[in-house]
Amino acid sequence: MVKLSILEIIERIENEEIFHAVVDDYSFSIKIDDYVPYACAAINNGHHFSQNLWDNCLLNNQERWYEEDPSTGQMIAGLPITLIALDSRFEYDLNRHPQDAIYETALGKNVWRKPLNSDQHDRSIRKHDNFYKVVLTLMVKLEELFGSTVFYDLHSYNYKRWDRVVPVFNIGTSNVDKEKYGTAITQWQDILDGMSLPIDQKVVCKINDVFEGNGYFSRYVTANSLNSLVLTTHVAKIYCNETSGKIYPEVVHSIQDLFKYYIKAHAHRFYDRHDAY
Repeated sequence: MVKLSILEIIERIENEEIFHAVVDDYSFSIKIDDYVPYACAAINNGHHFSQNLWDNCLLNNQERWYEEDPSTGQMIAGLPITLIALDSRFEYDLNRHPQDAIYETALGKNVWRKPLNSDQHDRSIRKHDNFYKVVLTLMVKLEELFGSTVFYDLHSYNYKRWDRVVPVFNIGTSNVDKEKYGTAITQWQDILDGMSLPIDQKVVCKINDVFEGNGYFSRYVTANSLNSLVLTTHVAKIYCNETSGKIYPEVVHSIQDLFKYYIKAHAHRFYDRHDAY
């Protein structure tokens, strides 16, 4: 993996180059092993928190981790095109509009002892903007090459905070053209529903049960693409102890192995169906 500037990353995508890179400010990584009609993103995976913000943050390391999406980057690591956030959503949330990307409150608590100064604020928003410059470049290139693209937008959530039974997987579709992409949504649900995982509970996938997929990533891709589908997918934190932070590697590896096969299969079925029209 090489360290590249945003402009260098954009140039490599435009030239259809194969590469693995981390952006030079270490805010996210990108991998392109092949140009295919699908890509995977884990935009709340990151835990890095800039050192110049530590003393000003009222939340400790564990409190921040609790609301992040740990290991979601590893779950998609076997796919050919990945975008994986490395910075914590508590520095700036890539799934929020730039105007709201820096939290004031979280977990019912204030996040900052005092408001960020202009340099700190601008630095974080610049990283947010740069990420979406790369998303746009990638989306345009894949639609140029294939006509249609599927983005698998992976998140996790704390299922124990709910006072009812909630699904292991949830697909949010509020920004999706359900008439146009209904078959693809149903097929993705069928794949996730009943997926064999080394856990002591039934694996169920629901649509819009705990989240409706109204994050900024989904809205941005949908608004700026000609023919791209975003499948915002949440996995319950059955792969870790969501309170202590202990990861269960056998569950993470199982999801990673299954995603490597099933995402590819689903994406190619989507592309074949679209290409038939």
